[in-house]
Amino acid sequence: MLRIRLWQVVLVVLVCAAGVLFAVPNLFNQQSLSSSYPGWLPSSQVNLGLDLQGGSHLLLEVQVDAVMVERMDALVDDARSALRRKRIGYTGLKRRGQKVVLQLTKLENLDTARELLEDLDREVEVESTDAGAFELTLSESAIAERKNSALGQSIEIIRRRIDETGVSEPTIQRQGEDRILVQLPGLQDPERLKRLLGKTAKMSFHLVDQTVSNADLARGRLPPGTMRLPADDEADSAGNPRLYPIRKRVMVSGDSLVYSQPTFQDNQAVVSFRFDASGAKKFGRVTQDNVGRRFAIVLDGKVISAPVIREAILGGSGVISGNFTTQSAKELALLLRAGALPAPMKILEERTVGPDLGADSIAAGKIACVIGLIAVIVFMLLYYGMFGIVADIALVLNLIIIFGLLSMVGLTLTLPGIAGIVLTIGMAVDANVLIFERIREEVKSGRSPFSAMEAGYKRAFTTIFDSNLTTLIAAVILYFLGSGPVQGFAVTLAIGIVTSMFTAMLVSRYILVWWLKRFRPKALPL
Repeated sequence: MLRIRLWQVVLVVLVCAAGVLFAVPNLFNQQSLSSSYPGWLPSSQVNLGLDLQGGSHLLLEVQVDAVMVERMDALVDDARSALRRKRIGYTGLKRRGQKVVLQLTKLENLDTARELLEDLDREVEVESTDAGAFELTLSESAIAERKNSALGQSIEIIRRRIDETGVSEPTIQRQGEDRILVQLPGLQDPERLKRLLGKTAKMSFHLVDQTVSNADLARGRLPPGTMRLPADDEADSAGNPRLYPIRKRVMVSGDSLVYSQPTFQDNQAVVSFRFDASGAKKFGRVTQDNVGRRFAIVLDGKVISAPVIREAILGGSGVISGNFTTQSAKELALLLRAGALPAPMKILEERTVGPDLGADSIAAGKIACVIGLIAVIVFMLLYYGMFGIVADIALVLNLIIIFGLLSMVGLTLTLPGIAGIVLTIGMAVDANVLIFERIREEVKSGRSPFSAMEAGYKRAFTTIFDSNLTTLIAAVILYFLGSGPVQGFAVTLAIGIVTSMFTAMLVSRYILVWWLKRFRPKALPL
């Protein structure tokens, strides 16, 4: 244990130097760091969590049942098209809950209809009776897969929308089967965040049914395949939203959009867009075949624009106009770029943390760390003398390396994380205490200073390793099973365990071995 090679010393020195270099930027504020700090040195600082620098906290619930409703509505259209192609008569085709039901008009078509409906989708289960009644449902595995996919897709879309706003270090986590936790440190405008996350932004392009009269539209008497949707920013003479008769068939889906940007046309804010190759072909074909008809742009169940097709648009690009402000045009373009959410979301919990509260937490954490550090340093100095000074040096290096790692890796420091650091201060000297007490016992048994030092480090290593390993396992379990504050505590605790092992078993040992070989004392000052 006392034989130390040069490369080992060099490696330890380099690790300590790297910890110092990465920790130093935390002593400067952002302005000083960008103006006077050398650009060739590491400049990353510890990221502060929501509870330390303030920000917005939202708990969202993804309404995954809406995904199933949409899927069953699509299944109704598929079944209608398939039966009509084969000229099979039916009545009562509709969605009932999470089922699609229909009744055949002629029983001789029973077997043909069953085969036809079973071929619609391998995930669809078809049940029928001898009387010609059919029920179509999705399998349990298909339902679970769609709900899980909707939640995962929602997380990805939320991440894209937040990234577009320029917010750094967001926390976006899944909670349970249908919830998403969103934390945005430093963001003090939760209303804009709610506007961005609360919109499904599902855009589609439909033809307006021009066969429906205004009287029938007002009464809701619509032909099959037509729905009544309100305008987003148009009102009738009574001040109510204007209604449009919209064909249910989606001519072009917003999923085909590859570009959207806010711009100006005739001094009005508009949103320009462009489709991919497949979407451009559909868009061109629809506009070419329907010149003179209204073409509605529907966003989240509202008609935001319904212009008349003057000529074929073959380039795959267009403009969305409306009563947009510059800000609303920017937000719509952002939503379209990020993509549509697969299902609506409901805000279950909303919390905004002010920067003053975070500053108070940081101040309290600093005081706790300083008090803990001073108490441990004084205790080690009084109880172990010169050996205590070495342990104190290792303790300070341990804290420096912890902050260096947090800065280098880009981990987020939270208030529970500060608690983990305070706990690490006490645990960091635990290994040195075990080693020093073991060396004392070896000295009392009559060993020489060299022999006592070697035996102390060698025999205490197993105990130190086992105790730190069990604590590390607990920290890992806390991280993977916990969330939010628990994870913040687990991260700093785990890092503190690793760095304290490094400083206790290597840094303090190398210092003591150097002192022992340099001065060759006849007795150890313990």
